[in-house]
Amino acid sequence: MKKHRVLFLINPISGIGKQRTVEKAVGDEIDHEKIEFDIAYTEYAGHARELARNAVGKYDVVVAVGGDGTVNEVGSSLINTTTALAIIPTGSGNGLARYLDIPLRVNRALQVINHLVKKDIDTLRVNEQVSLNVAGIGFDGHISHQFAKEKNRGPAGYVKLITKEYAKYKSSVYRISIDNKTYELPAFMLTFANSSQWGNNIHIAPQAKIDDGLIDVCIIKEFPIYDGPSLLISILDQSVDQRRYDVVTRAKHITIESDEKLVGHLDGEPVELGHRAEIRIHPLSLRVIIPPKDFRKNLLDPLMELKEFLPPIPQLTNLPKGFRHGKK
Repeated sequence: MKKHRVLFLINPISGIGKQRTVEKAVGDEIDHEKIEFDIAYTEYAGHARELARNAVGKYDVVVAVGGDGTVNEVGSSLINTTTALAIIPTGSGNGLARYLDIPLRVNRALQVINHLVKKDIDTLRVNEQVSLNVAGIGFDGHISHQFAKEKNRGPAGYVKLITKEYAKYKSSVYRISIDNKTYELPAFMLTFANSSQWGNNIHIAPQAKIDDGLIDVCIIKEFPIYDGPSLLISILDQSVDQRRYDVVTRAKHITIESDEKLVGHLDGEPVELGHRAEIRIHPLSLRVIIPPKDFRKNLLDPLMELKEFLPPIPQLTNLPKGFRHGKK
């Protein structure tokens, strides 16, 4: 039987540090009868994109081991090819992986790859760049730019940053064309969703489907500062499309213009978009590896997600001579 060729691209600095265990786990978990593999480490921003582009035609699957930015780099190089994207999520948000029900535990994600079940999904084009999951302009773009400067890359640091920036952020006025219908209004945030969530199970477009050939456009209009908790609750309980300050619609083509420079993000990675952004859908343009229908969810998976939000257990120092952690 001919083996499938798989390339693992590991971002050694992404997210929260699981990457150090991946190489050993690959050797332990991959089905060697079905798969032969190579492993490469990224060395700089954009390197995963280059390596994935060079892998097209040589490998059947390229695995992005990292966060949403790494997934974007790898996936954007595989669009309109027969080489599939697989994900081992080791970042702080893992939006696309969560939407596709890929486990956050490395060994479980590797077991998904062993099944080699493929699905074609849509992708977004924002000006000349690609978004696989969610792109945005406004507050979430601002947060993405600020988060890129942070040393604490976990979910807790993200929440802390949002809390800090929310009160002082000012909405901008945008000229928005959605499938040739034009609006001009002040908005807190404009989100263009391929899947339903940013990451960490925070859902900005609850009804979005990744293979329907449509972009879910979520416009968070300017709202009173005291309504912030309501917005937070709505994205946690997936009711954001029911708020009076929000508009959610679907489209294939959107343009955004502003007198101010558009501060945005693509799959959580900060981008500068100038004064005009054009967003289009490219239906079923990327092949991805997903869990098979009978793949059992592990009871530990939700606990692993919760663990990411908890602070590390402090290590005791300056103990009396003869004492060690957990014993005398």
